[in-house]
Amino acid sequence: MPKMIVDWNTITNFVIDSFVGYGIPREDAEICADVLLESDKRGIESHGCNRFKPVYLDRIEAGIQNPVTNFEVVKETETTAVVDGHDGMGQVIGYKSMQMAIDKAKKYGMGMVVVRNSCHYGIAGYYTSMAAKQGCIGMTGTNARPTVAPTWGVEGMFGTNPFTLSVPTDEPFDFNFDCATSITQNGKLEYYQRIGHETPKGTVITPDGTPFEGPAGDALKAMAKGQAALVTNGGIGEALGGYKGYGFALFVEFLSAVLQNGAYGKALTGKGENGEKVPFHLGHFFIAIDTNHFLGEDVCRKVAGDIIRDIRASKKQPGAERIYTAGEKEYEVRLARKDGVPINESVQGEMSAVRDKLGLTQYVFPWEK
Repeated sequence: MPKMIVDWNTITNFVIDSFVGYGIPREDAEICADVLLESDKRGIESHGCNRFKPVYLDRIEAGIQNPVTNFEVVKETETTAVVDGHDGMGQVIGYKSMQMAIDKAKKYGMGMVVVRNSCHYGIAGYYTSMAAKQGCIGMTGTNARPTVAPTWGVEGMFGTNPFTLSVPTDEPFDFNFDCATSITQNGKLEYYQRIGHETPKGTVITPDGTPFEGPAGDALKAMAKGQAALVTNGGIGEALGGYKGYGFALFVEFLSAVLQNGAYGKALTGKGENGEKVPFHLGHFFIAIDTNHFLGEDVCRKVAGDIIRDIRASKKQPGAERIYTAGEKEYEVRLARKDGVPINESVQGEMSAVRDKLGLTQYVFPWEK
């Protein structure tokens, strides 16, 4: 069965109603749906509908993620805050935390909010885009289950730990650099597994220090058993700068744990002493810098736009059609997907099953017609 297109209105309402059906308050469900589907709108399918059931609904059902989010401010100053998310919905925690950082920045120039005891918060670029749209430079990062090995190591010791940045520009899209500090991430391998794709060579390391070869599903199984680990940006060893990705990953780990006294590393496996499922207790950080506290949003947008235009106009490699800047490809995917989101076969079955379980009989999907 090929991918099928579901229009945005239908998929948005269905995801919201499903989240509500799992006990999430409607206002929070709308935030969760917006973060989830923003990923698909940008073409980041690893973090969109592909993760709707297995990451969010299944974790609520397993009792390791709370559908009602207790957003507790543990400590607050004019420019900073420490938040405890009490294992609620990561998207709700992330949205409120970034908006808090933005509000502080608008008043005092800069704002930073750190979080402990959260859950997977979706694409990090959603939150930095919030800042850029409001005239701020935005930064965020999160730690994650330990699936990435340090340089010269073969054991997963920290997560894919994205370090994400946005800068307001005068282009139709803002500069939005959103990526893991590992070459690839768990979600990408999960997506490859769904479509029967091989593990890209050099992205996963085995206990003997060689690249893993084989289907992405096999790589995920090996990682789950501690028999393989993801590789940091720059690759295996130091020859191509693997230590650089390693350093950035640790910086994200620090900001996701040390300021908020949060969990880190092996404590983020989601497994208890006897192998039982437990909350992940993730940490995040959110930083906003208000451009109007410097020489103004208009100046920032104009200069940032000039910089990326100069770069895109520079000399290209032979055979290359274009030079892109971060956020440009995602903007073009958004335009191309104006009619809806493509849903692959495995996700089609999941959505039909969720619909049937919750009795949401008002939804009839294209693959059922």
